[in-house]
Amino acid sequence: MPQVSVTCVAGLGVSGTAVAKVLAGRGERVVVVEAVAGERQLAAAAELARVGVETRFGAMELPEGVTRLVTTGWAPHHPLIAAALARGVEVVGEVELAWRLRPPQAAPWLALTGTNGKTTAVRMLTSILLAAGRKALAVGNVGVPVVRAVGEPYDVLAVELSSFQLHWSSTLAPHAAAVLNVAPDHLDWHGSMAEYAAAKGRIYERAGTVIFNADDPESARLAEGHPGAVGFTLRVPRSGQLGVVEDLLVDRAFVADPVEAAEELATLADIRPLAPHNVANALAAAALARSFGVPAESVRQGLRDFVPDPHRMSHVDRVGEVDYVDDSKATNPHAAEAALASYPSIVWVAGGQLKGADVGELVRRSARRLRGCVLLGADRARIAEALARHAPNVPVVDIPDQDTGVMDRVVTEAARLASPGDTVLLSPAGASLDMFPGYPARGEAFARAVHELRRREREH
Repeated sequence: MPQVSVTCVAGLGVSGTAVAKVLAGRGERVVVVEAVAGERQLAAAAELARVGVETRFGAMELPEGVTRLVTTGWAPHHPLIAAALARGVEVVGEVELAWRLRPPQAAPWLALTGTNGKTTAVRMLTSILLAAGRKALAVGNVGVPVVRAVGEPYDVLAVELSSFQLHWSSTLAPHAAAVLNVAPDHLDWHGSMAEYAAAKGRIYERAGTVIFNADDPESARLAEGHPGAVGFTLRVPRSGQLGVVEDLLVDRAFVADPVEAAEELATLADIRPLAPHNVANALAAAALARSFGVPAESVRQGLRDFVPDPHRMSHVDRVGEVDYVDDSKATNPHAAEAALASYPSIVWVAGGQLKGADVGELVRRSARRLRGCVLLGADRARIAEALARHAPNVPVVDIPDQDTGVMDRVVTEAARLASPGDTVLLSPAGASLDMFPGYPARGEAFARAVHELRRREREH
């Protein structure tokens, strides 16, 4: 009797569960391998069992008869992935699988990646597409698995892709693709900056239109050799670019005469929050939408309709003439630098897991804006060392505590360092899992502490 081929799915997360359901619905035999038998995972396994999917907990072993392994972000050096590769089993990501499963006349993809700004840019893009009357959905790394959306009757998909997803993708051919920026991140996963950048660059390999950040050297380098590549810049745009003229966002690429003509898309006042890196996000989103034929008025309306996600330079409160801003989503130095560049006088709240990234250049370039620093988390000593080298006169408070009340102490110390007109900025430059369930929990703890500070101020 011939052996039935098996698809192994690595992990019971949102994407892994979606993959298993879709493949089971196509009549395939699916086995999910999951290391953790927690409450959420057991519930997901029970749900999958009802559609004929087997889940194996604990041992990281390939099932018998496996012909394909679908990973949802696991690194190449993971034992299960390494075993599959050694055995000659094809390894694909959830996004690659979704691309292969697209039905005829499937919705085109407008795809983007970058070290920072991906979710903001993809949500801006979706808002613009909706303003143009297109049936659109943000999918991918933004939270909605692509494999769940490709069979639905959308006009277009706005696809956010991480370096992990791109590493395991080989045939994607989006209508247009953008790389927002590239800076050191996830080096522990990829092994080197070169491998990380190469993963980002895979988004361009089969793209119909290549869109790059002309102000970001690595994004521009990755776009080299792609004819007709479109740049975006915070400067006055050249022919073939989108950019900024005084307070206007203008298009000199997707117009009838890029040499002589330019079309106004929006104003800086249409962008929230207004910060240089967010203007770049808006230009990237606009370029992707324009490549799909979206008119200028829809770009403006979409940017006006866009509501920023929480924990991205979110203004929490003003206490004693000091602003408190939650940028907990800044989980790497590149993201933190963008936030630090947006305020003139800052008490910086930083720390967490640096994931192998260096903070020296971030501190050196931001030193003149710093009025004080409060450090917490696993890698705070490395940030303290960088401050001692590049900003020796900036007062630093080290908070070694790991308990639930740590943010109250952090905010109290930050308030002590701040003067009227300063901004206390939580922009940690590191991941949060050393102390919190995720960056949202870190930001929420910060906001609660700020509101408690305001309550105490009122009582006095």
